[in-house]
Amino acid sequence: MANKNSLSESNTKSHVSWKPGTLIYPLPAVLISCGSTPEDYNLLTISWVGTICTNPPMCYISVRPERHSYEIIKKNMEFVINLTNEDMAHATDWCGVKSGKDHNKFEEMKLTPIKGEMVNAPIIKESPLCIECRVKEIIPLGSHDMFIAEVINVQADTQYIDAETDTFDLAKAKLIAYSHGHYYKLGEEIGKFGWTVRKRPLAPKGE
Repeated sequence: MANKNSLSESNTKSHVSWKPGTLIYPLPAVLISCGSTPEDYNLLTISWVGTICTNPPMCYISVRPERHSYEIIKKNMEFVINLTNEDMAHATDWCGVKSGKDHNKFEEMKLTPIKGEMVNAPIIKESPLCIECRVKEIIPLGSHDMFIAEVINVQADTQYIDAETDTFDLAKAKLIAYSHGHYYKLGEEIGKFGWTVRKRPLAPKGE
């Protein structure tokens, strides 16, 4: 029988140590829209994005200071997080490798800017869900600066709203994810929040 030490050593052999890195995947692949006037409108592809608070609803994006959109967002302190789907995959990648200094991304990707309802930044009409944000704080971190923002409005494409439940159908929207340099479709549902502890309905008598 193996002793405790040998068992411990055996367990550690299933993993190897790598240097610290950003390997928290998958992540959403989103398009950030910014600019207070049509002349300044720009798009930036980001995966360093996430939720940080429920009440009030708050989120963050992390942007390299050398990116063209950085100064636009810093100046206006407002932006929109536009979720992307399979139909927007090409535009999502293209907007991440091209600079707004050299390209009108809305025009070249045939995306439609519509002025936000609560912010001086455009939403993308083709996006299934657009999250209007107002920056509360900018934190320099190193390669990126984190923009902490409050969500002040959400615009949802009506074609993805279930009329009976008045909920947004994420599966129908066919959102895409980003994982270590690759884009992916989302797979089938394997459960829902709390499914592991939810009581099963009692079977009818006689079964």
